[in-house]
Amino acid sequence: MNSMVSLILNVIWLVFGGLWLALGYFLAGIICCLLIITIPFGIASFRIGVYALWPFGRTIVDRSPRGGGLFSAVGNVIWLLVAGIWIAIGHVLTAIPMFVSIIGIPLGIANLKLIPVSLMPLGKVIVPSRAVLPTYRHA
Repeated sequence: MNSMVSLILNVIWLVFGGLWLALGYFLAGIICCLLIITIPFGIASFRIGVYALWPFGRTIVDRSPRGGGLFSAVGNVIWLLVAGIWIAIGHVLTAIPMFVSIIGIPLGIANLKLIPVSLMPLGKVIVPSRAVLPTYRHA
């Protein structure tokens, strides 16, 4: 994607929902870090929050081509049950009004692209779209 188009879409995204999504992820990250045992979830939440703030021009990939390992899998199941489902529902509900206008369609698509990482964030990394290496598999 052209860097100028990415910039324009990111600014529109920031104004029409990205800031609120990111703040929600940051709040969840703070709560998770305060609870100490859920610090890995807090770190993942901060990572997703930064991505939710400025998503265009970046993509989410698996950390390892073989998956995230046993701890990531168990952590993702816990995350899914405690927070992931609710966050995914929030993304669907905020994507619907974005699809109403022509200019909002890319924003709605970006919102829906956040659902997989909001459901299972552990074992994922966020990289520039043009820097995706062959060893990474798109999430």
